[in-house]
Amino acid sequence: MSTRTRRDFLRLAGAAGIGAALGAAGCNTAPSEQPLSTPQGPSGDQAYMSIVHGSDPAAITRAAVEALGGMARFVKQGDDVIVKPNICVNYRTPEYAATTNPVIVATLVRMALSTGAKRVRIMDTPYTGDPETAYRESGIYDAVIEAGGEMEVMSSVKYASFDIPDGQDIRSWKIYRDVIEADVLINVPIAKHHGSSRLSLGSKNLMGVIEGANQFHRNLHQRIADLNSRVRPQLTVLDAVRILTAHGPAGGNLADVKQLDTVLASHDTITVDAYATTFFDMHPEDIGYVRLGAEMGLGEADWSKVRVEELTV
Repeated sequence: MSTRTRRDFLRLAGAAGIGAALGAAGCNTAPSEQPLSTPQGPSGDQAYMSIVHGSDPAAITRAAVEALGGMARFVKQGDDVIVKPNICVNYRTPEYAATTNPVIVATLVRMALSTGAKRVRIMDTPYTGDPETAYRESGIYDAVIEAGGEMEVMSSVKYASFDIPDGQDIRSWKIYRDVIEADVLINVPIAKHHGSSRLSLGSKNLMGVIEGANQFHRNLHQRIADLNSRVRPQLTVLDAVRILTAHGPAGGNLADVKQLDTVLASHDTITVDAYATTFFDMHPEDIGYVRLGAEMGLGEADWSKVRVEELTV
């Protein structure tokens, strides 16, 4: 990228260089297995899920996390934090609602750092073009760097096979090692139409941390649910500031974009996804991976059974 400075390049490519060194040392095989992470449920006055409306994406993001007990519920002093937005293509700017709102991502970076995170990295695997262009076109690169976070280009040598003990269709898969080993994973999808899965929400957003995502389409909904049994974000914050109602996942027509000015948040990705189906005049059971994830015990699809705090700021 002709406008990229040396410092920019190092921020983007540093992880790839480290990954190459690890690969040369033989560290890209036989990953150490860790116990499955279970997202922390609420206590006291903390909401199970928050739904926040308002015209300021930063304000509604902060309010959504605060309603859950604040970022300190999820991020502790010295934590290594990874934030996983949707940056699926390298040719869409934010108004097309194909990629996560950059203000939401930057706000979460600031909140995590102010809570004491040692570092906050943001990453995804675009399915078209190079990641650097996608990061910049989405507006996320500039927003994250200004907020004090790091953009990481996901290196091929950092993928390793991990067991998926609770998988119904897949029992292991290559997953980005750092996502498994991070202290905290924050999942930040955008709510949008998808040609293959009907909707792309929080559970599907995690396909961006695996290798061979095209192979998931053989049994897409069950494999998404299986992946979510292994990769368990501590926090999911869903961007519904603008949603893409048709021709997803990449969109390209502003007539397909609907302004909702809303953010959902919970430790339970299934609950968030279940509620988000209503934005598209659907029900949780209409989306296979939501229904299957609930059946596997990965979360609660009936939000009437949990404490939901809805507010406008």
